[in-house]
Amino acid sequence: MTTLSTKQKQFLKGLAHHLNPVVMLGGNSLTEGVLAEIENALNHHELIKSQSCWCRSRKQNNLLSMRLCVKLKAAQVQTIGHIFGALSPKAKQKNSASHANNQQKVRSFLTALFI
Repeated sequence: MTTLSTKQKQFLKGLAHHLNPVVMLGGNSLTEGVLAEIENALNHHELIKSQSCWCRSRKQNNLLSMRLCVKLKAAQVQTIGHIFGALSPKAKQKNSASHANNQQKVRSFLTALFI
């Protein structure tokens, strides 16, 4: 799991602000299907938001997001209420037109971070 500095998290929070949650976790929490879907979304987007519908407390939500990040080897960007953001840098891929601008910002950030 990658750890991020405060400045890096601030930058990524700004990029993630306009994103909608791509996966919603229900009453069964982290099933194999949910993990596969989140991993697929991370492979495609690198920076995602996810929403938990069953966590009743902030502590449960933090534990869930940390468990998710550990299992998927991702970095936790932010947790606000029931929504949390995750970052998982991957190899270069073809970008879709709708996410090209955001992906370019994430790619340049990751290049500066890991090189």
